[in-house]
Amino acid sequence: MKIYLATDHAGYDLKEDVKKFLVDNKYEVEDLGALKYDQEDDYPDYILLAAKAVSEHPEDKAIVFGGSGQGEAMVANRFKGVHATVYYGGSKNIIRLSKEHNDANVLSIGARFVSSSKAKKIIKLWLETEFSNEERHVRRIKKIDQVN
Repeated sequence: MKIYLATDHAGYDLKEDVKKFLVDNKYEVEDLGALKYDQEDDYPDYILLAAKAVSEHPEDKAIVFGGSGQGEAMVANRFKGVHATVYYGGSKNIIRLSKEHNDANVLSIGARFVSSSKAKKIIKLWLETEFSNEERHVRRIKKIDQVN
């Protein structure tokens, strides 16, 4: 499994911290940008690259970053087979459920609301949580994927 990373300026520093964390933990990582801080860049330019990669390689995952994570998830969810969830603080149960019930393959993190240490804990939980494969969840995801 490869993990794609993408962000605009708002999540650039957090992405860099997370990239090091993932590489140190022996994950295969591909950074799709931003590759340098540019206050004028636009998140769709980078997020669509990560979402497209996950859509074309369903065995892979992506972690994307933005100010709130909301717009980034909206971009990602436009791609067939992509199930993006947003985390900007709060209960870690939402991350567990996003994988167990929704088979989330893209995690969108609101960098203005989540510290680096919290992001790493959430990412670890997200990567280690498996989809339940319960019939009701499989059925619902199939319905979602028929929309695209």
